[in-house]
Amino acid sequence: MDLNQVTIHAPDVAACTEFYRTLGLRLIVDSRPRYVRFECPDGGSTFSIHHLDGTSATGGAVVYFECDDLDERVARLKASGIEFDSDPEDMRWLWREARLRDPAGHQVCLFRAGENRRHPPWRVGD
Repeated sequence: MDLNQVTIHAPDVAACTEFYRTLGLRLIVDSRPRYVRFECPDGGSTFSIHHLDGTSATGGAVVYFECDDLDERVARLKASGIEFDSDPEDMRWLWREARLRDPAGHQVCLFRAGENRRHPPWRVGD
């Protein structure tokens, strides 16, 4: 089994589309104002946004995107007007991450973990 697709809901698909394009995702399906799908620039996973009136993403899931160039990417995104809740920071779980929110309020974490994402020192054996 492989995780292929994650879909979030948003009341303003157009605003979220521009946000995720600015983050670096490639738009591959454009059925605005109802639905869009992106391809991540690395790997084979996709990410989509489906219109849903009245959506408020105040909790729940956090969307994680790994970036080899985390600090540089955050600097570029800030220069383009994207606001962050936290700057890149080394975490005790051996990841470096920065957090922000999309226009619908979903939490987004840009991070760099390398091998520690799947193989941390405390990984449970098979």
